[in-house]
Amino acid sequence: MKKVSLVILVALFCGALAFASGGRQQQQSSSASGSAQASSGAYHIGVVTGTVSQSEDDLRGAEELIRRYGRVSEGGIIQHVTYPDNFMDQQEVTITQVVTLADDPLMKAIVMNQGVPGTAEAFRRVRERRPDILLFAGEPHEDPLVIQQAADLAVSADFISRGYTIIWAAKQLGADTFVHISFPRHMSYESLGLRRQIFEAACNDLGLKFVFVTAPDPTSDVGVAGAQQYILEQTPQWINAYGTNSVFFCTNDAHTEPLLKQLLVYGGMFVEADLPSPLMGYPGSLGIDLTAEAGDFPAILKKVEEAVVAKGGAGRFGTWAFSYGFTVTAGLGEFAKRILDGKAKLDTVSDLYAALGEFTPGAKWNGGYYVDANTGIRARNQILVYMDTYIMGQGYLPTTEQTVPEKYYNIKFQSGN
Repeated sequence: MKKVSLVILVALFCGALAFASGGRQQQQSSSASGSAQASSGAYHIGVVTGTVSQSEDDLRGAEELIRRYGRVSEGGIIQHVTYPDNFMDQQEVTITQVVTLADDPLMKAIVMNQGVPGTAEAFRRVRERRPDILLFAGEPHEDPLVIQQAADLAVSADFISRGYTIIWAAKQLGADTFVHISFPRHMSYESLGLRRQIFEAACNDLGLKFVFVTAPDPTSDVGVAGAQQYILEQTPQWINAYGTNSVFFCTNDAHTEPLLKQLLVYGGMFVEADLPSPLMGYPGSLGIDLTAEAGDFPAILKKVEEAVVAKGGAGRFGTWAFSYGFTVTAGLGEFAKRILDGKAKLDTVSDLYAALGEFTPGAKWNGGYYVDANTGIRARNQILVYMDTYIMGQGYLPTTEQTVPEKYYNIKFQSGN
């Protein structure tokens, strides 16, 4: 698998960002409301995310779009719905929710983040009824070739490059072991299963021990609460078994908070979440209130960093400076709006990065088109992206400047590995 490098310093539109506070925020809200009223007669944009318990950052991105452009029910352009927490057993519910958005004659774009199983089928049904609707999938769970056939655009965290860069970062922190926490459903996904294979290969190449441990799936009968309780109980035992120089990584958002909570107490390290964000797991595990900093990611990162350092975690815990889930939801919604307004083109990658950059001022991204390792064919509608890793109490690691060895792009996914 090969990558077309797309390193972009996104410091665009900073003056128009909605992440300021106080009077400026109120002024922008008023401006956004006016924009929504002006646009509401032309089109609507549907946004589908998980709930707060499953993927809070994704949902907050939808709320930011609503803050800027207004709800459809209030004369704006954004129609937001959530898919079920137990989406594996309720795929038809998810599909129905997405397809129902197409009943609105003004609906011209649908953004799904995350693209949980059933997204491709939902998009196919929408396409049959309404070929005029743009269909965007953020962080698709379904195999790349499946979602590529159904969506106009899919955006994923770069599961190929990050399979190497996360291990590289762990080595920079002085880790000797990498503990990967997941469950069979996630390992059946090509994106997550292939990344696990790359993790293991990179550990072997860079001199770290790779350990795989299984935890309950939050969509199973134990639910989110049961899965989180398991992590709380097992993490101290894992640290005892593998040592405090181990970096821990989990593939599920719901596992992240209890994992961080215990790592901060018992030791261990954490490079970044599966879908990185200073909001992913840190506020709850640290017991900090970020109400006053809501929407202001530099302020959020500063407060989180101070709390981590106070607990002795300097140089041992990391994240992305901006929320990936928030950015993908809001960025894809913004991209859809700009296309519908005639200010961006679907097939222009720089326009996509500009829309993402609206929500990540000054952040350094790297990325590329997905290329299938079996066929060598480069996708025209799936982009893989990643950002520099920020280490609390230390600063940025030059993650996006690393050259990922070509051999990792050629590793083929082996289901059940």
